[in-house]
Amino acid sequence: MEGVHEKKLASVSNLVTVFENSRTPGAVSGAHRLEDEPHCPGSRLPQPPGPWERSSVGETLDSGPRTVSRRYLSSLKSKLSSGGWRKSCQPRTCPGMETQEPEERRIVQELLETEQAYVARLHLLDQVFFQELLKAARSSKAFPEDVVRLIFSNISSIHQFHSQFFLPELQRRLDNWTTTPRIGYVIQKLAPFLKMYSEYVKNFQRAAELLATWTDKSPLFQEVVTRIQSSEASSSLTLQHHMLEPVQRIPRYELLLKEYVQKLPAQAPDRADAQKALDMIFSAAQHSNAAITEMERLQDLWEVYQRLGLDDDIVDPSNTLLREGPVLKISFRRSDPLERYLFLFNNMLLYCVPRVIQVGAHFQVRTRIDVAGMKVRELADAEFPHSFLVSGKQRTLELQARSQEEMISWMQACQAAIDQIEKRNETFKAAVQGPEGEAQERELQSEELGLRAPQWVRDKMVTMCMRCQEPFTALTRRRHHCRACGYVVCARCSDYRAELKYDDNRPNRVCLKCYTFLTGNVLPEDKEDKRHGILEKGSLAGSEHSLMCSFLQLLGDKWGKSGPRGWCVIPRDDPLVLYVYAAPQDMRAHTSIPLLGYQVTAGPPADPRVFHLQQSGQLYTFKAETEELRGRWVQAMKQAARGWSPGDLPGDLSD
Repeated sequence: MEGVHEKKLASVSNLVTVFENSRTPGAVSGAHRLEDEPHCPGSRLPQPPGPWERSSVGETLDSGPRTVSRRYLSSLKSKLSSGGWRKSCQPRTCPGMETQEPEERRIVQELLETEQAYVARLHLLDQVFFQELLKAARSSKAFPEDVVRLIFSNISSIHQFHSQFFLPELQRRLDNWTTTPRIGYVIQKLAPFLKMYSEYVKNFQRAAELLATWTDKSPLFQEVVTRIQSSEASSSLTLQHHMLEPVQRIPRYELLLKEYVQKLPAQAPDRADAQKALDMIFSAAQHSNAAITEMERLQDLWEVYQRLGLDDDIVDPSNTLLREGPVLKISFRRSDPLERYLFLFNNMLLYCVPRVIQVGAHFQVRTRIDVAGMKVRELADAEFPHSFLVSGKQRTLELQARSQEEMISWMQACQAAIDQIEKRNETFKAAVQGPEGEAQERELQSEELGLRAPQWVRDKMVTMCMRCQEPFTALTRRRHHCRACGYVVCARCSDYRAELKYDDNRPNRVCLKCYTFLTGNVLPEDKEDKRHGILEKGSLAGSEHSLMCSFLQLLGDKWGKSGPRGWCVIPRDDPLVLYVYAAPQDMRAHTSIPLLGYQVTAGPPADPRVFHLQQSGQLYTFKAETEELRGRWVQAMKQAARGWSPGDLPGDLSD
């Protein structure tokens, strides 16, 4: 046994000697490579590289230097997360060796041999690459020492742990295998130290970028790296490939230890400790996986910031990008939606405009809406299907998705972010607020006028001021929006300013009603509301409490030759009258028709969507959008013409 121990130590010593000699050109001619070492008849032959050891020392020289990419690092995380790759390695053995030693001992032997090779590779990284580059940086000042330290991260600590603790413990356990066939306790004792790998893995992408940058920037840096890479000790592999070894090592431990547990007999004394050790190794692997995930998140976040060209106050590493994608913005002035792009983070929604010339930033941020206090809901709009409303303290947006599934996905993502913010705020309030503070908070949220940006009524939805009911004109009475309620009002009704909390208490144009509510000032006598006329019955209220409402095409000479479209309503509180508005949000109808005594007849057979309303020489012709809608209107008008009250009607016929 003592001879075997000396032989193994000599093997590692030979490898270290190879790496030490590789510091000077021409000193590697007499060095032996790992795969060239003789194997005794009772030892295992080396296995072909597994999925985590593609970049091993055993690769041939004629393969040439290769590089790695961020995609390869991402694949490491996928392999760590999935369990499909963890298949037991079937060792290659010489004929007649199957009965010479137990399977579990052969696995421990493989663990020791791979650990010896791994320590030699760590020596190459720490004592050769790292020290040579550090020495060149100190002597020439051609590149900073800090860059070298950042590239190699905590590789010295990892090398020291494996060479001085982990490898000697494994060697002692294998030497004493006949009397004490156990390794579970050793791995349990040392496994917590493997979490130091998370720092190395998290820094790997940045290290690879620094390595590429300074290889191009500094000829001396490139000369040192190239000289070591070309040596036999490096096996013509790039420094990046050697830097990948620590990233790959912990999954390799898990693979071998899992196979070891499977091969142990049911009553083996090491079974319980080995299972605990396997659990701890799995935890360390997940720790590295979490580090890779965090590194990718920060990398993706930085790429998003570069596409947006954000200011420093918005760039926050704690942010998480939840969703991004194109949407259409429903304009309150234009009929065609506008192309926009959304970025949803855990704490804010960025409403962006794509840049025509994408030099540097690809998008321009138009509005930032805080997720705290944001609300989202679906819009029932026949003109713009798949539309939804995002209402925040800073602004309210009417957006249209490309499909129903996309709309639902956006709404769910927004609601999940809102729920997370509210859950966090509730936890914070429970810790710092008493019952009085909570009651005050609920009272403040009961009235939101001026506290959050309103949903603006679209211009085409009204033809008259929503306060004074005077019709709009192109020159003398133009449309304005109240910044508190979102109504479309004329200049006379919005000639007031009030401070709005959602706009940092800056004065904004508001209508008469909102001005009175927000300031508490009494209305001047000349501004008092007039008495409502017979046609001043708001269509919005009629639509919410109507027996029937929808757009109808108005045909015939009675309505004029242009055949306009009107918003027709039969109110529930006035069920015998048909009100016709120019737009759904108008506060005054331009026509009202008492339906009692009218006859409802079908139109010409050529168009089954047309129907007539006729009485004593009065003839009104309507055209519905569909036959089904025309049938519902005919039924509602016939019932009103017979004088039926709402209690007698069979149900709600509204659209």
